[in-house]
Amino acid sequence: MVVLAGLNAPAAISYAERTYHAYTIERPGYKARFGHWDLLDVPEKYRVSAIHAALLHTGKVLLIAGSGNDEKGFDAGTFKTLLWDPAKNTFKLIPTPEDVFCAGHAQLPGGRLLVAGGTARYEVLEGRVERAAGPMLVKNEDPDMARGFRRGTVFRSPDGKAYRATRAFTVPAAKKHQGRKGKVTVTAGEVRVFVEAAEKGRGQIRKDPAQYRIEGLAGVDRRNLYGLAQAMTLNKQDYHGINAAYEFDPRSERYVPVDPMAEARWYPTLVTLEDGRVLAVSGLDDVGQIIAGKNEIFDPRTKKWSKGPERYFPTYPALFLTKGGKLFYSGSNAGYGPADEGRAPGVWNLRRNTFQRVPGLKDADQTETSASVLLPPAQDQKVMVLGGGGVGESRRSTPRTAVVDLKKSPRFTDGPDLPQGTRYLSSVILPDDTVFTTGGSVDYRGKSDSDIHRAQFYSPESNAFRPAAAPVVGRNYHSSALLLPDGRVATFGSDSLYADPDNTQTGTFEQRVEIYTPPYLYRKNRPALGKGPTELRRGSTADYTVRSAGRVAAVSGIATARLMRPSAVTHTTDVEQRSVELGVEQHGRSLRLSVPKDPALVPRGWYMLFVTDTRGTPSRARWVHIS
Repeated sequence: MVVLAGLNAPAAISYAERTYHAYTIERPGYKARFGHWDLLDVPEKYRVSAIHAALLHTGKVLLIAGSGNDEKGFDAGTFKTLLWDPAKNTFKLIPTPEDVFCAGHAQLPGGRLLVAGGTARYEVLEGRVERAAGPMLVKNEDPDMARGFRRGTVFRSPDGKAYRATRAFTVPAAKKHQGRKGKVTVTAGEVRVFVEAAEKGRGQIRKDPAQYRIEGLAGVDRRNLYGLAQAMTLNKQDYHGINAAYEFDPRSERYVPVDPMAEARWYPTLVTLEDGRVLAVSGLDDVGQIIAGKNEIFDPRTKKWSKGPERYFPTYPALFLTKGGKLFYSGSNAGYGPADEGRAPGVWNLRRNTFQRVPGLKDADQTETSASVLLPPAQDQKVMVLGGGGVGESRRSTPRTAVVDLKKSPRFTDGPDLPQGTRYLSSVILPDDTVFTTGGSVDYRGKSDSDIHRAQFYSPESNAFRPAAAPVVGRNYHSSALLLPDGRVATFGSDSLYADPDNTQTGTFEQRVEIYTPPYLYRKNRPALGKGPTELRRGSTADYTVRSAGRVAAVSGIATARLMRPSAVTHTTDVEQRSVELGVEQHGRSLRLSVPKDPALVPRGWYMLFVTDTRGTPSRARWVHIS
């Protein structure tokens, strides 16, 4: 045995270390200091590739996969959404009408979740493009009638080459304009569609702009309807977006269609404005090109979209609603777009459509795949940027964190470094005013087995990190995390490019769900909210009873109260979560809470109400609606 142990020393030590670690993390003292992770037992039929995660006011979590970054699933029309009830640990698959993979989402005032955009076509990488292709601008000079065309409609070039539309489309009628002297001019209706050559090979490449004839038309239609294209190439073809929009209704647990957007969007950010409307920003359009600043606003009362202020951002920009109704862009984004455009952080005044750059961010060229969070409480108006990497598939990553105070002349100051360079970090605000961060990878999409099995707490008060228990599951691209109403944190997804350190085996999507229980939940005598209203108005007060260990608690033992807006997170971007401080005072045997008046601080909608005692132990959340 001694000889065998000597021959296998490294394995023996590794086994001993693993055994001791497994013993250590289950000890009460360890849990009380560092917390604990548990894998959720999800039946196989309910396992989905969670690209998006949103907490609903019913307490259930909506996990949206769509096609789940699986092109075979996309081609088969297999789109998935899962509804998970953490309280009962039950699961329900939701019929998903379109491929909302890589859509945007935002919480609406009434409690529904707006989901807009998604995938119309998967990318084709450089070297794998077999058919010359490109965008085609289709014109209609007939002022009397719009015209619809099926998928596969053929456009014929001047030299006889055939190119087919990849989707069905409708060209609006032309518009007549009458001048002062009675002269009538006609502006052609137009729509853009992506086409690809009917035949494979380099012989179908076209380098020059040309007008294309639409096959099957005759007479005046042949003259009025035609296509215009700049070139047909074998270049890389990016994802194409869709313009569809839905509200997910937590009560009926189904998608409800609303008016589509004017622009198709893939990788857009949806951010709630101070009046409850939602701004849709950026994305790739219906021919795979990044949208050049055309933004639009959804009105939840009319269910319609209108034109928003124009400003360019890269895809999935992190935009936070701040005081005065301005949006702060932290610089965090998910990557598509030029490296030298739209990457600088700044304050966007929507009313004037001006943008004030905010200086001082270290490693400013590594904000792609970084995390950003509006630090608690939201009244402090401080935003933190954590980690990030170089543009595209760069191997660079940074451990940098930085904080900007928007109440002062805004400028970033350095925060404490993360343990190592980190992309795709998940950051979750907790009821005790700390930020829990977990996961990520050093390299692009976890290449070279670079997932980071670490977690830590950031304290805004001390501007320092302290360690937390390490997760079992590594998480990188397409991962997310959110706060549950019971005070735990749930983590989902991960989409490693490779499965081995040598980058030779294709990775698979991580479908396991892991839940973190923070140290504050291992304390005794947790406070509990008792009687009190569910409907609150901004600027009002409300009284609640508080209990502890089944008895009425002394309200003097309550230190803080927070309204926490539920998350809607994807691609490390969660601009919904925020923690709003409430005024707290003793009122007889009740706790009187005061809600701020500022609509930019507390947008209308459903919130989790937490109270925390003097030890930092939070209650379970009580759902309240702010109007």
